[in-house]
Amino acid sequence: MPKRNLRLGIVTTYPPGTGSLNEYAYHFVRAFSKKPEVTDLYLLVDELPPGKNYQAEADTQRTEEQSARLHFVPTWRFNGITNCWRILRAVQQAKPDVVLFNIQFASFGDRKIPATLGLLTPVLLRLFGVRTVVLLHNIMETVDLKQAGFADKPLMERVIRFMGWIITHLILRAHLVAVTIPKYVEILEERYGATNVLLAPHGSFEAESAPPSFDLPAGPLQIMTFGKFGTYKRVETLVEAFDLLQRRQQGALELVIAGTNSPNAPSYLETIAQQYATIPNVRYTGYVAEEDVPRIFGEAAAVVFPYTSTTGSSGVLHQAGDYGKAVVLPKIGDLAELIAEEGYTGEFFEPNNPQSLADALTRILDEPARRMEMGRQNYLAARGLPLGEVVDWYLLHIEVLLK
Repeated sequence: MPKRNLRLGIVTTYPPGTGSLNEYAYHFVRAFSKKPEVTDLYLLVDELPPGKNYQAEADTQRTEEQSARLHFVPTWRFNGITNCWRILRAVQQAKPDVVLFNIQFASFGDRKIPATLGLLTPVLLRLFGVRTVVLLHNIMETVDLKQAGFADKPLMERVIRFMGWIITHLILRAHLVAVTIPKYVEILEERYGATNVLLAPHGSFEAESAPPSFDLPAGPLQIMTFGKFGTYKRVETLVEAFDLLQRRQQGALELVIAGTNSPNAPSYLETIAQQYATIPNVRYTGYVAEEDVPRIFGEAAAVVFPYTSTTGSSGVLHQAGDYGKAVVLPKIGDLAELIAEEGYTGEFFEPNNPQSLADALTRILDEPARRMEMGRQNYLAARGLPLGEVVDWYLLHIEVLLK
């Protein structure tokens, strides 16, 4: 392993901020902070609303294993036009050895101009002599733009894909670009001629200890979904499937919709709650704080992925594995590929088909032994590649960059 005193900058969202990838960033940063070769982590994060504070959150999360000093530098705003210049100034002041971006295509905004300008930051930093590494969680070629809320007309989709092609070329001007799925490496090498792309698997979030039991707490069997909803993550099919389940199941059930609206779909969950107000035993949690995540997953009998498309590797799938949960998924896109490659298992259903989803859930809920066996397999899959080992892979590549 590298033996240098590394000062690492990370451009990312982070709790208590609610932006995309904040959950991954929490565990990603924590893994880096435990590495003895990292002395300082400069978190170039988005600005919080009044009343929230990054440092207070960090103080409550600090552990004895943490060796690196964390410096929170609120630097940019979602949909801000000047984010790239603000990040550049912050980097010039902090002077980290390397800057790592934890991003996807909509990290800096849900409006086209600020989203695009934000994605130019890695190449801007390199032009100013900064070593840059980009962890890119999705690529334009595999995103369903209509489902993700970015293009509702064919002409607009063509324009966005062309701009995405240009932006991808510019992102690839970073010193290194890491992606989490082998297919992404192939696309970037074949279509863009990239020679600086590396596969860095998503990694498991490393729950503090193995689940003491795969049994469930007393009370209704909870069916849970977790995320930011309203674009390609839509809960109509799930709520309707839950209604079917309640009509056929003898025992008590509860549907837990954990999370918030997608930035591209404000008021979506409020509309859903009103639309399906007559269906009982549906609970909306709102934003789930990091300390509440173990409880939300621990109480669930099954974790459902009500997706109509995907935009990259799924952090929620890895979390479900960390907590030893059976999962129910649509067999689509990157999600199906991830299941096959990383050793997870699940029940599959046809997207947008409540009956198919209800049947898949029934197969899990009616067979507790099978549910627990699926949970064990997913737990072992998650344990197979902890995020701490993935971070070692980054550090090895960073060491090469710094020579």
